[in-house]
Amino acid sequence: MDDIPVLIPVRPVKFIDRLRAYIRAENLAYKTEKTYIQWILQFIYFHNKRHPEEMGEIEITEFLNHLVVVRNVSKNTQKTALNSLVFLYKRFLKHELVDLQIKQAKKQRRIPVVFSHQEATNVIRRLPLKYCLIASIMYGSGLRISECLRLRVMDIDFSMSVILVRAGKGGKDRRTLLPQSQIDPLKKQIEYVKNLHQFDEANGHGSVYLPHALAKKYPNAAFQLAWKYLFPADNVATDPRSGIVRRHHIMDSTVQRQVKVAIRKSDINKHSGSHTFAYKDVGMWREQDAEATRHSFATRLLESGYDIRTIQELLGHADVQTTEIYTHVLNRGGRGVISPVDV
Repeated sequence: MDDIPVLIPVRPVKFIDRLRAYIRAENLAYKTEKTYIQWILQFIYFHNKRHPEEMGEIEITEFLNHLVVVRNVSKNTQKTALNSLVFLYKRFLKHELVDLQIKQAKKQRRIPVVFSHQEATNVIRRLPLKYCLIASIMYGSGLRISECLRLRVMDIDFSMSVILVRAGKGGKDRRTLLPQSQIDPLKKQIEYVKNLHQFDEANGHGSVYLPHALAKKYPNAAFQLAWKYLFPADNVATDPRSGIVRRHHIMDSTVQRQVKVAIRKSDINKHSGSHTFAYKDVGMWREQDAEATRHSFATRLLESGYDIRTIQELLGHADVQTTEIYTHVLNRGGRGVISPVDV
């Protein structure tokens, strides 16, 4: 349940609890909150648990330079750490930062790993049935792994052939296409969720987690089929924040493990995983084993001649330059040039 916000006291006293409360008051995404808290805690531990109010520009500079010189982090990782500390000091502590002498990490431009259509389908076929549907939706609709697993029953619109992605990256909603080949499997999945919902209700575990303050605004929504996760977990569990026993969705890490095994069985010798099938670079950690399907989705659309703006909208990219990186992995090589040996 790592996507459910940590419970904090109504009147927080501890520093980190007060910081969390401030972040939530600013309406930042929970993923942003987790990233900021992780980097700020690393900063505190790096300086032997000194309180941030006792530190400033010198300590920030030392920490960020350590990330580059000793830990050899990427430019994006260093930038994420810097953003976290700038938020801490400028927004939360109201302390202006001047004269930060930071060693800039080298910019690293990586071309995403992409599966061919044959490779993608080979991996999908080697997945257990329920993970096969998840991977098919990721590949067919261009969803991030987290977006796919957080789908609710009501997010599938069969009449319009669209999938509604709620609170995707940047907290934005968007619509993407519903693959026609997946309509029947999805209808069967929803029937499975319906039966599971009835079973859970009979056992007193019929509610589901609702984000933000929706549980208070719509007290009956948590018990409605429409709000149930499309890909529920095998077992109910106690929510550590509320103490309520209920069924959450399948965890990202579970799907990533299954995809990794399927890739290995497919004899694909590429450094890839489930964003080739989703690529993440969030602060301290990075997982290429999550979005190969998403990369492949974008590349297949480019190969089919769809315009870059349409693909940008379907993927939920804020900047078209992010989408344009897929033009570098089309199967004609660099800039569409045909090799002399193939003439």
